[in-house]
Amino acid sequence: MDQPNTFTAQINIIGINPFVFVPKPVLEYIFQQAKKERGQIPILLKIDGHPFKQTLVKYAGDWRLYLNTPMRKAAGKDVEDYASFEITLDLENRTLKPHPKLELAINNNVEAKEIFHQLAPHLQKEIIRYISNLKTEEAVDRNIKKAIQFLLGKERFIGRDRL
Repeated sequence: MDQPNTFTAQINIIGINPFVFVPKPVLEYIFQQAKKERGQIPILLKIDGHPFKQTLVKYAGDWRLYLNTPMRKAAGKDVEDYASFEITLDLENRTLKPHPKLELAINNNVEAKEIFHQLAPHLQKEIIRYISNLKTEEAVDRNIKKAIQFLLGKERFIGRDRL
């Protein structure tokens, strides 16, 4: 008998984003586990047995499970193919901690700090992730200066125009 968190679905595409619709019984199971039915829900996903971390999101009225290229390649699947899916709630904390130098720079600039905390969470994460993935301290220092100038509306950063 099928588990409440497994299903088979055809991979669709919206724009350039491949995804599958998650069946209502599976959604209800995940909602019960997550204790919520709104917002992003972090999940552990298996596509034909290949494990990944992903986030379940609601877009245009439907809950969708987006499947990036590495996921599809690992599973040997593409748009219009059918695959077996297993999803479970991911209980691991996914909060990103800012680089200590970024945190210090933001805290030392009242205006930048206020603006940073008003940014959408995805943009905050983008800045934190970018700085955290830099390889040298020189690059960290240089890009923190750019990030502060970006927050103050004076410079482009991470491929974005000034705020």
